[in-house]
Amino acid sequence: MSSPRRWAADVGLGARLAISGGREGLLRTALTALGVALGVAVLLLAASLPGILDGRHHRTDGRDDLHYGDTPAASATSILSEPVFSSYHDKSVQGRFVKAEGDHPILPPGVTAWPADGQIVVSPALKTLLGSPDGRLLRERFPQPIAGTIGKDGLSGPNELYFYGTRDSLAEGQPDVMRVTHYGSDSPDQRLDAFLLLLTVVVLVALLLPVAMFVAAATRFGGEHRDRRLAAVRLVGADTWMTRRIAAGEAVVSAALGVLLGAVLFVAARPFAERFEVAGLSVYGSDINPGPIMAVLIAAGVPLAALLMSVFALRRVVVEPLGVVRRATSRTRRRVWWRLLLPLAGLALLAPLFGTKAATFNVWQVSGGVILLLIGVSTLLPWVFDRIVHRLGGGSLAWQLALRRLQLSGDSAVRAVNAVAVTAAGAIALQMLFAAAQHGYTSRTGYDVARAQAALFTSTTADSHPRTAADIDATVRATPIVTGSYTLRSGVGDLGGASFEVVVGDCDTLRLLADLPSCADGDVFGIGSTSPATEGTTPPEPTSLGGQTITLGDDAEPWTVPGPVRPATVRADPNGQEHAGLLLTPSRAPAAGRVQRFVTFVRYDTNAPDADELIRNAAARIDPVTDVTILRTTRTDTTFSSIQRGLYAGTAVVLLLVGLSLLVATVEQLRDRRRTLAALVAFGTRRGTIGLSILWQTAVPVALGLLIAATLGITVGAVLLKIVSEPVRLDWPSIAGVTGIAAALVLLVTAASLPPLFRLMRPEGLRFE
Repeated sequence: MSSPRRWAADVGLGARLAISGGREGLLRTALTALGVALGVAVLLLAASLPGILDGRHHRTDGRDDLHYGDTPAASATSILSEPVFSSYHDKSVQGRFVKAEGDHPILPPGVTAWPADGQIVVSPALKTLLGSPDGRLLRERFPQPIAGTIGKDGLSGPNELYFYGTRDSLAEGQPDVMRVTHYGSDSPDQRLDAFLLLLTVVVLVALLLPVAMFVAAATRFGGEHRDRRLAAVRLVGADTWMTRRIAAGEAVVSAALGVLLGAVLFVAARPFAERFEVAGLSVYGSDINPGPIMAVLIAAGVPLAALLMSVFALRRVVVEPLGVVRRATSRTRRRVWWRLLLPLAGLALLAPLFGTKAATFNVWQVSGGVILLLIGVSTLLPWVFDRIVHRLGGGSLAWQLALRRLQLSGDSAVRAVNAVAVTAAGAIALQMLFAAAQHGYTSRTGYDVARAQAALFTSTTADSHPRTAADIDATVRATPIVTGSYTLRSGVGDLGGASFEVVVGDCDTLRLLADLPSCADGDVFGIGSTSPATEGTTPPEPTSLGGQTITLGDDAEPWTVPGPVRPATVRADPNGQEHAGLLLTPSRAPAAGRVQRFVTFVRYDTNAPDADELIRNAAARIDPVTDVTILRTTRTDTTFSSIQRGLYAGTAVVLLLVGLSLLVATVEQLRDRRRTLAALVAFGTRRGTIGLSILWQTAVPVALGLLIAATLGITVGAVLLKIVSEPVRLDWPSIAGVTGIAAALVLLVTAASLPPLFRLMRPEGLRFE
């Protein structure tokens, strides 16, 4: 047994060899450290997700002014606030118009002083957009002078488009105007439903597992050269266990340097994160904080994993004083039974959840089951690789060169493509899950886009922004792309407790709400049924209201319904709503009440450039707080869409990382074989033949990996669909897309490795010291 001092000495010798092993040793250590650093940076970013979400939630809660309950009394610090919700090129634009009610009005976070009447303070991102050519149309919507910018404390993220403006015309009692006496709330986190939580868990597992595998593979860069160096150590008297301790010391040093470099990359990249958006979200660099516990776990876990990997990798290598002998596959065959145990164990964990519709599930149980199933890809790939590659033969010279190389030392190639295969398996499973869930989170809106393509909702008062339907139509029709505008004024009538709608509009507008027998100004129509006053009572028919006195509007003003009331057949309006009550042409309409509510249906050329933005600008000319609904036939749940966009963004990052892993591994193998490559060229082998052989050496393991990935990815997808009680359907376009991306990745890696390959094939590569 070796003493602890001897262990420390041997590990220390390996550490010294890693950093003082000459040019080759330093290059190999640098490659390993770089690979580990990239993986560590991504792991630190993933560990920062809770901090990112907490930071956003804390700031949005701090500026919250939507308080429910009894309306507070006006005071020296209270303000009136009117919310504004809009969008620009699919980006949300939100804000508030406010009016101070006293001498010391409260201020929201991030605002140091309220601007003067008619001015606005904006987020830095909104200021930049308004001042750029891209924001020209948005500037028309917000022409107010910019008096300042909102600080970080008042924004969810650096790219949020948010503003505060002042309007002296605001008054208590106006629609959507509320009194605010304080900012901030402690609202509970919005909990995801069980299915979306399952999606989120599987997305995180599918994206982080390949990163962990990439880090493990990076610790094995330069393995063949290391084995030859260990043979030299044996030549001067080291035994087998001493060589393993030396190898462990070298791996730990390389991994530790990688952790340090990864931390530096992570810290250096944090400020640049504010320039980007992922899944429509932007983050402040200060929010990207993994926390001390996760940071320590990553810093300690990566070197420990490197140590275990280095010792485990030597199990099939005999390091002798005169060279390295790798155990032949004919003597030591890979066994498949334990490789099947991992995916079977994953199935065993997930099987109890079948048919639960994910109503209740243990996050760790699902995570563990999916991890075991995906790890099955990496454990089965070497076995399948051995069984297939050693039975191949014949073909062109490039094929034979590649095949012989894979038969002699295919382990390094398999390690390099493991992360590709696991990424593909996770992506296939998730695409199946998303495809099945699409119908549940994508619904038909019921909008009739043939009759109108947008609906504008305006609520005004006589003492603030008096409007008429004719004014609104004229404003909207001034937009060149508009081909039709139909505005109705609506209110609520009451007769003995029975309520019904009272709608005023011209004949063309009323025809959007009902099938009219004939129509001329002066007509009154009744459609649908009124609501009963009390349960069990029979409400009056709208056609019987002629000549009766009803109360009308928020002020309950009495009004006599003109007769006769002609019957009409109700039909859903373009917004998908059915109306019940009275339809009045303008000459028979009651006088405008204190509060007026208008709905405008707009027809316009949707193919015109920036068509939707032009309609929103027209609505803003009516009133800056006019609500605009762009009519679409389908609607997708926003949370579901965010998770889906997050999957795409995360998959892109992981594939980039995996591509770098493949490139580094390929270049490292080429450097290790530079003398062989130079000798082949010296004997007359064409450079194109060698380049094609490199392509085959990468493509064959990737093809086998994708075959296993497709099989287990479909299995994982089927298992997840069983959990949510959805029928199993193979999403062949997604499967083909994932495999196509992986194939393109192989071509890109091969193309990127050609320049160093051609340099290594020069005659200078035959030199040896």
